[in-house]
Amino acid sequence: MTSRSFPIPAFFALTILLAALASLSGCDAAPRDAAEPTPTSLGALPLEYARQFSIERFAGGYSLVRVADGREYVLVPNGAPRTNLGRPNATVVETPCERIYLAASAATDLILRLDALDRVACCSVSSKDGLFPEARAAIESGAIANVGKYAAPDYEALLNRGCALALESTMITHAPKVREQLERLGIPVFVERSNYESEPLGRLEWIKLYGALFGKEEEATAFFEREKKKVETLVASLGEIDASRRKKVAFFYVSSNGYVNVRKPGDYLCKIIDVCGGVYALDGLRLSESESNALSTVNVDWEVFYRNAADADVLIYNGAIGGGVASLEELFAKNELFREFKAVKTGDVWNSTANTYLEIGGVAELFSDFHAAIGGDYDGATRYLKRLK
Repeated sequence: MTSRSFPIPAFFALTILLAALASLSGCDAAPRDAAEPTPTSLGALPLEYARQFSIERFAGGYSLVRVADGREYVLVPNGAPRTNLGRPNATVVETPCERIYLAASAATDLILRLDALDRVACCSVSSKDGLFPEARAAIESGAIANVGKYAAPDYEALLNRGCALALESTMITHAPKVREQLERLGIPVFVERSNYESEPLGRLEWIKLYGALFGKEEEATAFFEREKKKVETLVASLGEIDASRRKKVAFFYVSSNGYVNVRKPGDYLCKIIDVCGGVYALDGLRLSESESNALSTVNVDWEVFYRNAADADVLIYNGAIGGGVASLEELFAKNELFREFKAVKTGDVWNSTANTYLEIGGVAELFSDFHAAIGGDYDGATRYLKRLK
C-alpha cells in the first residue's frame, strides 16, 4: 500500500481515534499524571560496551532510556501510574511494548533472538526483500502487515493495526516529515542506532535495550553473556598477533556515482579486522570536519582508495549495499583497475553478505569468518563472507 492524503475531516477523525487508542495502550507522549511523585532512582543498568544508549532504573519498574541522538524515553510498566520521571521532553512508553511498527531492519535479528516477533504488527519490508525466514513467513501470512516504504508509510494501515511504537533506522533522518507525522498521530518513534557503536559487542549489547522494551531483560542479558563468552574464547585462542604477521585489509563498496564507500577508522568492523589479525587499509584516513560525524562510513575518491588499498592483502566488498558482487568479473566491471590490486592477484577477495550487517546476534560467528579470511584458515564454511572467483 502507498501513503495517501486524507481530507481534513478524515484526518481529524483518525487523530481522535488514535488518541483514544493511545489512552488505552499507554504509549502517548504526554503522561496523564505528571504530578505523581518521581520514583527513586536505583542506578544505571550495567553496560560493558554500548555507548549509544543508557538505561537508568527506578523503583516500581520504571526506566529512563537516554539515546545518543538526544532523545529520552520513560518506560512505564503496564498498569503502573504514569509519570515522565521529571523529564518533560521524554516520550512515555508503556511496557512490555506491543503492536510495533518495524522500519529498522537491523532490529529484526535481536527481536527474533528474544522470541518477540509476535510483538510486531507492521513493517516497511516486503516478504520478497526480507532476509529472515521467520519474518518473511509472518509477512506472507498477514500476521505482520507491510505498510509501504519507510519514507512513505500507509498511515491509515498503521492506525488500523493500532501500532503503538515505531522502530526506525537512522534513515528516518532523511524523511523528517514522516517522523513528524507519526508523532503527530500519537505513534512514538524510536531510532535504532546500533550501527553507530564502535565496538562489535556494543552492537550486540543493544539486545538489553530491546529486552527492556519487551519485558525480556533476563533473556536479553543471558543471550548477551553467552555470545560475549564465545567472542572472548575466540580472541583468547588467537593470542597476541605480531605486527609482521598482520595483513592489510580493505572493506568497501563502489557507489553508483563512482566514489568508494569505506568504513571510518575505529568503526566496529575495523575492530573486528584488528582482532582477527588485520590492519585496516584506511586507518590513516584523515576526515574533514563535515565528515567527522557519527556515521560509520564515508565516501572517498577512487584515487584515495587506490593509493591506500591497491597493496592490501585482503579485499572485502560490502555486500550489504546493492547485493554486492558475485564474481571478480563483477568487481572489474566497477573499475578495471581492480585487476592491478595485490589481493586480486593472490585470490584474497571476498564479498560480505547482507547478513553481515543485519545479524547482530551472530557477532561471534562474524569474528570467526573474518579470521578465516584474514588468517588464512578458510575451509569454505563461512556464513558471512564468500570468496570471489
